[in-house]
Amino acid sequence: MSETSAVNQTLRHYAAMAKRPIYMAWGLSVVSTLLLIVQSWLIAVIFADWLTQIAHHRPATDVFFDYLPWLIGCLLLRPLLHFCKDRLALDAGLQVASILRKTLVEKLAQVGAARDQYGSDGGLASMVIEQCDALTGYISRFYLQRLIVVTTPIMLLVAAATQSWIATLILLLTAPLVPVFMVLIGHATARKSRQQFAAMAQLSGRFLDWLRGTATLQRLDAVGHASQDIDASAEAYRIRTMSVLKIAFLNTAALELLAALSIALLAVYLGFGLIGILPWQKNTVPVPYQSALFLLLLAPEFYAPLRQLGADYHVKAQAEGAIAELSPLLAFQPAEKTKANPFILTAPPAIDADNIWVNHQQRTRLAPLSFAIGAGERLTIVGQSGSGKSTLLQIFLGFCAYQGDIFIDNQNFNTIDSTQFRHQIAYLSQQTMLLPMSIADNLRLPDPTASDDKLWQILAQVGLKPLIKALPNQLDTQLGERGSGLSGGQQRRLAIAQLLLQDAQLWLLDEPTEHLDSDTAAEINGLVQQVTRGKTVLWVTHDATNLPWLDRQISLDIASTLAKVLRYDSL
Repeated sequence: MSETSAVNQTLRHYAAMAKRPIYMAWGLSVVSTLLLIVQSWLIAVIFADWLTQIAHHRPATDVFFDYLPWLIGCLLLRPLLHFCKDRLALDAGLQVASILRKTLVEKLAQVGAARDQYGSDGGLASMVIEQCDALTGYISRFYLQRLIVVTTPIMLLVAAATQSWIATLILLLTAPLVPVFMVLIGHATARKSRQQFAAMAQLSGRFLDWLRGTATLQRLDAVGHASQDIDASAEAYRIRTMSVLKIAFLNTAALELLAALSIALLAVYLGFGLIGILPWQKNTVPVPYQSALFLLLLAPEFYAPLRQLGADYHVKAQAEGAIAELSPLLAFQPAEKTKANPFILTAPPAIDADNIWVNHQQRTRLAPLSFAIGAGERLTIVGQSGSGKSTLLQIFLGFCAYQGDIFIDNQNFNTIDSTQFRHQIAYLSQQTMLLPMSIADNLRLPDPTASDDKLWQILAQVGLKPLIKALPNQLDTQLGERGSGLSGGQQRRLAIAQLLLQDAQLWLLDEPTEHLDSDTAAEINGLVQQVTRGKTVLWVTHDATNLPWLDRQISLDIASTLAKVLRYDSL
């Protein structure tokens, strides 16, 4: 299936979720069109009666007062129907965007630590927040309008055919010009919209990365460089946005021009007919005044749905661009288990990996690897960036599909409930994941029932008790975003305290001392050495020089672009 077909299929899938409200809005549009026809006929009758009275000096009739209540009813009811239609469509669009956003969040939860495959945190945030909103306009505007554009012109053509077949033919022949031009412009808009979303994701990612590193930038006196980089990304996004708007405005102007010319052509025919100078019908009036006025009142409304569909076509293009960007993440499927069995770790596990490897999007992320870890053994895996160290940890976390066999205490890993198993693992990454809430609330994330005494006991183990005791609010001290308020080493100690509360038998450590100064890294190494005694530990790093206390080492080297296992080394 081509990418375009897959994108359109995804759009139809989400549009199907809003069928009921959209069809209700469509029904209101049909009723509104019927009222329009009645309204136009009433206006034509009233003005034709006035013209007859003036031209023939006839006494005033009661036509105006007879039809006025009906006319007022149409004038009042149609805006109400339009409001209800737009409200239904907007609510449907918001609902679908909310479903898509929820789906993306669930996918990110399933992807877990492997989310960097799909973009930076800033780019992913842009996907969830910005790109989902593209479906709101697609559902509430384009998806509904493509239904209206079928019924409204047909109903108006039938009404016009009762008055003049030539006028009906003019409307019928000029109508296709609008959608043809719409499609030509739409292809360019779709391409530009996708570039715009990519630029937005890049800008979001760069901004978040620079924001996270503000303290480091200030120490290095590199804030100016970061500002220039953000300015360049913002300018690239502005240029792409203006390209999309330029095409959208050009599209709207062209459609308005085509509609105006078509209405003018009909007006010329009716006007020449009224004064009897049509070349093929001289001195005759093929369409009387009342019918001519009725047709002229219908003509703008005949082209209005077509013009609106053309104007909304860039909304469809934006939705296609958004879905194309979201497709890799939406297509993610967690590794399938032949049979998910509960598995409880009551003691440090032994692990056997036999010829495991990972290939993702036609790229080898982990070359075939075999190793064994004894129960309670602490192992380090050393390798350069790209050798597959983090991928290996993602396998054990259940976030990465793999080939080969893994056994945990002789239990096939493919048969273990990965979600339950993940909750029994102590995982420490390069970035300390602390939430903007109190220290106590952060500590209680793995164990909500932990008492204050238990928290103080754990904090004493990681060397934070004196510091937090000295704070005015102690355990109730509020942390900022990503643990701001504590130093890098203090944040890491607090993260280790969380893991101690979890009391896990298996520890997975992804370069936890990265980005720390040498003294702080040495302190954290000593702390981890102390708290992981008697646990099964898998520590991945690019440099194991300062880890002499680990029992054994596996080295991964990169040959060309493929990671290859070279050797087992015993320290």
